[in-house]
Amino acid sequence: MIMGTLALAAKITHVPSMYLSEFPGPNFGCRDAAINGHKEIDRRCRALGVDTLVVFDVHWLVNSEYHINCAPSFKGTYTSNELPHFIKNMPYAYPGNPALGHLIADVANAMGVKSRAHSDTTLGLEYGTLVPMRYMNADQHYKVVSVSAWCDWHDLRESGRFGLAVRRAIEDKYDGTVAVFASGSLSHHFADNGRAPEFMHKVYDPFLEQVDQRVVELWKAGDWKTFCAMLPMYAEKCWGEGDMHDTAMLLGLLGWDQYRAPAEIITPYFGSSGTGQINAIFPVTPLA
Repeated sequence: MIMGTLALAAKITHVPSMYLSEFPGPNFGCRDAAINGHKEIDRRCRALGVDTLVVFDVHWLVNSEYHINCAPSFKGTYTSNELPHFIKNMPYAYPGNPALGHLIADVANAMGVKSRAHSDTTLGLEYGTLVPMRYMNADQHYKVVSVSAWCDWHDLRESGRFGLAVRRAIEDKYDGTVAVFASGSLSHHFADNGRAPEFMHKVYDPFLEQVDQRVVELWKAGDWKTFCAMLPMYAEKCWGEGDMHDTAMLLGLLGWDQYRAPAEIITPYFGSSGTGQINAIFPVTPLA
């Protein structure tokens, strides 16, 4: 009987200033803590024998169904159309995992969550996947599967069920070891136009920062019941990135409001261009 392993789950940042901070200039080195957080998560994945990274990417917008980019390989040079002055001409090359992508879609569809896996495709990767892979997977150690998590017309609970389908596909159908990342921010209100430099290392508003800090406290306490109950309002009032469908998917993967494990903070909460960011591992525990 095939029994795969979900070895690690995490909520991670992908701020484009991580890439910008590699280059000489006023922001050189400013995101070392976030980059080092990614490298620590990578170190743990390698120690656990992970072969594939599944990324819930809030920069991949879809308007219908759930979509999985599981091309056999990914290669290109990426410039962000959103922030071309932050990420330009960034090369990338990673192996894909079509088999796992199709297993996820099959299980999700069997659960009534309409999904499509794309392996024969020219779909590229978005920077919610590309930025973390730059620091975790430069040597192409892992296969990569990217999942659309900017889901404009979807329900957060349904995204939770999609996350559960990802886990069932891994544990019941896949012969291998997988880590899953929710790649997105906490609060996500950018600095107003013309004011970006003053918010480079700040959160847009004290209200947003205070709510984010309370959320981090709930995570550290393992109070997922409270967090799941507040997630729809949190995503709405704090401009959650991608409506926080990445986070809903991650919590569905782990047991939703029945999950109890305290999060481990790898990179402490920080402000970036007005948004709230973190790297945090959510320990994988048996489903209730």
